[in-house]
Amino acid sequence: MRIEKLSKIQKNLELITQKWWFFLLFFLLFFIPSYSSKRLDPRESSQLVIDILSNALIYSYPILMPVFKIVPILLIMGIVWLGNKFTRLFNVYVTFTAVLFTFFQTTAITEKYGLAILLGNLAVYLVVAIFWIWETIVKENDFTPEKRPLWKYWVVPLAFLAFWYPINLKTLKPDFNLLYILTSESGMTYCMMTPVYLGILTLYYPKINRATLRVTSFAGLITGLLSVVQFFILHSYTWWMGVLHLPLLFISFYAFLLSLRKEELLKIKM
Repeated sequence: MRIEKLSKIQKNLELITQKWWFFLLFFLLFFIPSYSSKRLDPRESSQLVIDILSNALIYSYPILMPVFKIVPILLIMGIVWLGNKFTRLFNVYVTFTAVLFTFFQTTAITEKYGLAILLGNLAVYLVVAIFWIWETIVKENDFTPEKRPLWKYWVVPLAFLAFWYPINLKTLKPDFNLLYILTSESGMTYCMMTPVYLGILTLYYPKINRATLRVTSFAGLITGLLSVVQFFILHSYTWWMGVLHLPLLFISFYAFLLSLRKEELLKIKM
C-alpha cells in the first residue's frame, strides 16, 4: 500500500513539474531580493552576489575540501563498478550536499555588507534539496549497468572540467594544476557539482527520477545563464570563471530537454 501511495505521489510530481506555471514560479524565486545586515546600494547588487559566493560559510573549513572531492570520486567509481548497489549512497550524498549548498553557500559574513544572504538562491536550492530528499525515499534512480551510445558520454569531459575547477582563486586566471582534482573547492560548490550530478543522471536516463532531474536541471540552467551574464558581461575580468560555469549551463540544458521527453512509464522501468 505504501509503495502504491509513493508511486502515485511520484506521478503527480512528474505532472506538476511539467506545467508552465511551475516553471514560472520556480524561475521567479531567483529574483527574491538579497538580504544584508548593512545598508545596500541597489547598484551594488551584482557585487554583493560575488562577495557572498566568494566568502560563503561553506568555505569556512578548507580542511574539508579534499573530503568533498574524494567522496564523490569513490561514489562514481562505485556506480561504474557495482552499479545499482551504490545508487542509494549517491542519492544520500547528493541530498546532503544539496542541503549544504542551500544554507551555507548562499550565506556569508562580509566586512562591507555584514551578514548577507542570497535569498533567491536559497529558495531555489531548497526546492532542489527537497526533490532530492524525495528521491532518497522513492528510489526511482536506477544505475544498473547497460550499454549506451558513445555520444551520450559528451557530458563527461565537461563535468570533469567543473569538478577539476582549474582556476587560481587569487588571480581568477586559468591554473591547470592537477592537484586541484583533489584539493579545489568545487566539491563544496553548487555550480561545479551540479553538472557532475546531472551528468550521471543523463547517462542512466530514462531510468531515473524524472521530476528530480527536471527540477535540478532547470535550476542549473537558470543559474548557469545568470552566471554567464555575471562573469562574461557584468564582470568581464572574471571571464575564466564564466568558462568554468559553461558545463553547468550546457549539461543542465541537455538534462532539462531529456526530462521533458515523453516516455511510456513501462519503457522507463524496463
